[in-house]
Amino acid sequence: MCFNYVYKVINNFIMKAIKLLLLTLVIASISFSCSKESTDAPIQGLNPTEYYQELNINYGPDAGQKFDLYLPKNRNASTKVIILVHGGGWTGGDKVDMNGFRDIIRQDLSDVAIVNINYRLANSNRNPYPMQIDDITSVINHLKENRDYYVISDDYGLIGVSAGGHLSLLWSYAFDTDENVKMVCSIVGPTNFTDPAYLNSTDPNIRALMDLYGVDASTEFLEEVSPYHRVTANASPTILFYGGKDPLIPTTQGTAMRERLQQLGVTHEFTLYENAGHGWLGLELLDTWSKLKTFTQTHL
Repeated sequence: MCFNYVYKVINNFIMKAIKLLLLTLVIASISFSCSKESTDAPIQGLNPTEYYQELNINYGPDAGQKFDLYLPKNRNASTKVIILVHGGGWTGGDKVDMNGFRDIIRQDLSDVAIVNINYRLANSNRNPYPMQIDDITSVINHLKENRDYYVISDDYGLIGVSAGGHLSLLWSYAFDTDENVKMVCSIVGPTNFTDPAYLNSTDPNIRALMDLYGVDASTEFLEEVSPYHRVTANASPTILFYGGKDPLIPTTQGTAMRERLQQLGVTHEFTLYENAGHGWLGLELLDTWSKLKTFTQTHL
C-alpha cells in the first residue's frame, strides 16, 4: 500500500512534467519558501539554512537572458547545481516548459540547486550559434561569480530537451573548459548535422532545422555545431534518451552518438524507446525519470 502511494505521487509529478515536455516538443515540431520577481541581481544577505527562489534573474541585457533560481535549504559550498535547458527548435520555447522537470527534481533530488534558463531565440536576423552557447556560458559565469553568495558549488549537471539537449551536449563537450559539468542529459536532442538522415532529407521541418545553421553550410561548420564531432574522451558522463519513431530526430542521432561515446570510453547510458516519437509518457516516462535520477545521483 505504501509503495502504491509513493508510486502515485511520483507518477503525478511525472505526468505534469510530460505535459510540459510535450508542449516544448510541439513548438519544436512547428518551428522546427520565498518567491519574488526580479529584474536585477539579488541583494546580499541570503541565508543558506533557508529555501530560496528567485525568478527572472537577468544575466544579460536581452529580454531573453533570464533564469529562475531554486536553492535548497541547508545548502553549503558542496551543493550541486542542475541547469535546465528548454527546447523549441532554437527559435521558440521558454523556461516554463521545463517546470515539470523542476518539480520532480525538487521532489526527488531535494538537496540540489536548480537553474532553469531562457536563452536568446534565433530568428532571421539572429543565428542560434554561437549566440545560445554564449548564453549558457554567461549563465555559468554568473553562477561562478556569485557562488559564495548563493552558497553553491561549481559542479553542474545539464538536462536539455530537443534543441536544449543539443545545446547541453555541445556546451558540455566543447565549451566546458574548466570541466565543471559532471553529467549531461539529452532527451531527443540532435547530435550530428552531418548525418545523411539530415543532409539528404526532403522533409520541410528538418530542412528548416538545418537552414537555421546556414543554407548550404560547410561540412566544417556543421561539424563545429555537432556534439558528435566535438566530443572527446574527457567528456562528461552522458545519458541519452530517444524515440524510435521521432519525425524530427532520426534514430541515428542517438545510436551514432552512443557508438561514439563507446569508442571514446566515455561513461554513458542510452535508451531508445522503439515506438516513441518526439516525446513519450506513461511507463516510458517513468522509466526515463528513474534512469535519469539514478544517473544524476551517481555522477553529479
